[in-house]
Amino acid sequence: MSEIQILIADDHPIFREGLKKVITRDAQIKVVGEAEDGLTAIALLTTLQPQVAVLDLDMPGKDGFAVMRAVQEAKLPVKVIFLTMHNSEAIFHSALDAGVSGYVLKDGAIAEIVNAIRAVAAGRNHISAELSTWLLNRAQRATELAQQKPSIADLTPTELRVLKLIAQEKTSKEIAAELFISPKTVEHHRSSICEKLDLRGFNALVKFAISHKSELA
Repeated sequence: MSEIQILIADDHPIFREGLKKVITRDAQIKVVGEAEDGLTAIALLTTLQPQVAVLDLDMPGKDGFAVMRAVQEAKLPVKVIFLTMHNSEAIFHSALDAGVSGYVLKDGAIAEIVNAIRAVAAGRNHISAELSTWLLNRAQRATELAQQKPSIADLTPTELRVLKLIAQEKTSKEIAAELFISPKTVEHHRSSICEKLDLRGFNALVKFAISHKSELA
């Protein structure tokens, strides 16, 4: 395998440095960039275009989901690994729906990050072993969804309000201001809506919202 160039983005410098030391023990992996916030990560990914990005899910400015969307919008040839403290099944599913190639819990990151990088660089996925039950749940849910047609009726009142504002072509920041919630919460609602309605692709949610605008009035 040729050299794997990666970028690390995490707002905790001590953790980032420790992770870098572990990663660089592998002679085939080279850290070409580091970022402490989402905006810097997006800028470096655009200019450096590494094969793999290891992103903390919670970062100042832009979180991991926002960086992932920027990668997709720019069609950057980078595989994304989310590195997170969130031991949450809902966020895990949202991450996979967003298109990440890896999901690694910080508790086990030191032991498995090199294998995760190698796996996604080779075109495979890598999920922390302790999350295997969630993968089984995901497969079961996919089967159940295939047997029923998802509808707006499956959404919570808050998700319906978010979908209505998406239909009005408002940004996540504008929706957050109108509903008095954080942009990050809006993003989680968007991911949940996509999962419930089985929507795939960056523009699928907007297209769905606009086409069902009359039902959301």
